[in-house]
Amino acid sequence: MLITKADGEQEPFDPHKLDSSLLRAGASTAARTEIIDRVQSHLKDGMRTEDIYGHAFEMLRKEGAPAVAARYSIKRAIFALGPSGFPFEQFLAEVLKAHGWSTRTGVTLTGRCAPHEVDVLARKGARTIGIEAKFHNEAGGKTDIKDALYVHARYEDLARSPEKSSRVDEGWLVTNTRFTRNAIRYAQCSNLTLLGWDFPRGRGLMQMIESVRVHPLTALTTLSEGEKHRLMENNIVLCRHVQNPHLLQEYGVKPGRIASVMEEAKYLCALDAGAPEKYTVSSLHSALTH
Repeated sequence: MLITKADGEQEPFDPHKLDSSLLRAGASTAARTEIIDRVQSHLKDGMRTEDIYGHAFEMLRKEGAPAVAARYSIKRAIFALGPSGFPFEQFLAEVLKAHGWSTRTGVTLTGRCAPHEVDVLARKGARTIGIEAKFHNEAGGKTDIKDALYVHARYEDLARSPEKSSRVDEGWLVTNTRFTRNAIRYAQCSNLTLLGWDFPRGRGLMQMIESVRVHPLTALTTLSEGEKHRLMENNIVLCRHVQNPHLLQEYGVKPGRIASVMEEAKYLCALDAGAPEKYTVSSLHSALTH
């Protein structure tokens, strides 16, 4: 049975992939088995992955597991940060902070040939990284070679800046979806670091988010769309930032619902036992080349 992915490509339905995503979200063995059985009973040739996700998400919510449903919906929650893309830049900065980087957003730097606005400027030790955040509103969007060429040229210019404060050691191109093959090929040849939702394999943006539980507040199923927008308009983009009853009440959440919002946020932000894995320049390069 073939299913249709967001980019229009088709592949055979693999229940193990669905089981893995449900397991990462924290679904129990019984819940995973029930959801997979239900999805397979409704499966039709050419069915969209979005419809499969919808079935699983609704079952998790109906089974009284909103926090698990929220973790399962992280990728969709990233899309909900749009459409301007600025909340995505802020969210990306917070993810990097959780991995030990100091960050600033919307920074203007002077290159050797021209000034450039950098979406996220990240520093760790002696390393300075300039990041271009390419946000897509839909799952089928891909970041192509034109973006890779553009970003590489910008950061080559900044690397040769006459002003020390404007120099960067490296440029990254980060997206919430995927890259085309040509973009990946060019980046590997030109030493441009790419970071996508699941690229490099096993070390993409999804894994960075999950390893430190820095989740966007748009993942919370207990907040209304209006409440989420009010919070984001005030630069509040993380679920961990809404674990304050006074703040929630200030932005219009009814007192009777505050406890459920905080409980869900607490679950999403709870760190796994042990120290989270830190993503470094060298580890990303290693993943890119192996």
